[in-house]
Amino acid sequence: MSAYHQFLKTCPDYAATSALDDLRAAQYSRLDAQDQVYLDYTGGGLHASSQVHEHAQMLSEQVLGNPHSASPSSMEMTSRVEQARAAVLAYFNGSGDYTAIFTLNASAALKLVGEAYPFSPGGQLLLTADNHNSVNGIREFARRQGATVRYAPMTRPELRIDQSAMADLLAQADPAQANLLAFPAQSNFSGVKHPLDLVARARAKGWHVLLDAAAFVPTHHLDLRAASPDFVALSFYKMFGYPTGVGCLLVRNATLKLLRRPWFGGGTVNFATVQGRMHVLSAGEAGFEDGTLNYLGIPAVEIGLRHLQKVGIQTIQTRVNCLTGWLIAQLLALAHSNGHPMVRLYGPASMTMRGGTVTLNFYDPHGKLVDYRRVEELAGQARISLRTGCFCNPGAGETAEDLSEEDMQAGIAQVGDGVNLLRFSQVMQARSGKSAGAIRVSTGIASNFADVARFVSFAAGFKDQTSLTIGRVSFDIESCRVVRDGG
Repeated sequence: MSAYHQFLKTCPDYAATSALDDLRAAQYSRLDAQDQVYLDYTGGGLHASSQVHEHAQMLSEQVLGNPHSASPSSMEMTSRVEQARAAVLAYFNGSGDYTAIFTLNASAALKLVGEAYPFSPGGQLLLTADNHNSVNGIREFARRQGATVRYAPMTRPELRIDQSAMADLLAQADPAQANLLAFPAQSNFSGVKHPLDLVARARAKGWHVLLDAAAFVPTHHLDLRAASPDFVALSFYKMFGYPTGVGCLLVRNATLKLLRRPWFGGGTVNFATVQGRMHVLSAGEAGFEDGTLNYLGIPAVEIGLRHLQKVGIQTIQTRVNCLTGWLIAQLLALAHSNGHPMVRLYGPASMTMRGGTVTLNFYDPHGKLVDYRRVEELAGQARISLRTGCFCNPGAGETAEDLSEEDMQAGIAQVGDGVNLLRFSQVMQARSGKSAGAIRVSTGIASNFADVARFVSFAAGFKDQTSLTIGRVSFDIESCRVVRDGG
């Protein structure tokens, strides 16, 4: 029985996603035409060719100007921006209850919350160890305003939020103060899906909740009325690849009035005076959309949302679940001839409450860590796109490798000024054999069985290779295996 037929036997639901194979052939044919394996959907989605064509046609047919005016070209552009805004709110079931603020990306959306949230002495910012650095960065705003900053730990080895510790931390809030909890709906490091009922539990204890949904919404539907977070940050290019440079902050209308911006600029004020030294901030989303929006790109957001709706987010989720479950099982089954495992997985080994992100490291027959940068180099030679490093999520990586505060401080002291990931990784590996980075592969809308099978074959090629010989290998694309130079 072929590997594919065995896969179908293991995951029969995959057959129901065959429409995605037709979609790939019609809209993502460049993958096969260029012999490319794309496994970095958590880093960025792939756009369908029809998205670009439809957007280009609109741009070629319309006269569109900067929307900050009452001219015909500006009014037409304003209408299209507001149409896209309404489409975003409708897609996430937030119409009437939420405001959609367009930003450059999810990081800019998160910064808006950090700078405008009313942190103060007595208030708290509660983060999880599993947060993107753009969420971690909010702590700097909180500290400057005198708020207490705490982190909820994670469990090992599955890298889930420690719910007992979280309950204790939530109970410490003073409801009379401003308290903000920030966590990801899905980890961009491990693929873990954190429970969305945490939103209601936190709100009941006097917390506002910021949900980082960037890694979640490309393969799952987020219903704002069901989850009801106060803030949601997302980037559209992670959902459907195009356009880049457009993100969004979704804010509950009841919470929006609490935000106080420490700055104003072009496009955010109804009135400003130099001599009078005062300004009047624009109401609603206009007071947060700094400068000139990426107005020509924003209509492409509505096009992308229609694309996802036509394909069906549940179909994408089913395919991703099938491919990821098979991939994990195959990787964990890999072993050297002496029986030592080849792969260490970070996060859940099952598909229970996890998405399509798989993070791992390779080890040689002696249990020595293989340099993830070398793996990335070899993958590139094999035309496999993946990602390596810490993925801007240091807390998850530190927990995964059981790196303590003492380890981190010692490493920082040894590296000295100008700390960088490369040097720090070398210090950590020399100090304790632990890695400060890893390899991440992730599946998405255009992924198929051939993609993940090719990566498994690539991984299997490291069998019985030592960390030294792997440093002198090349990749045979035809046989999809690692070979020694000249061999």
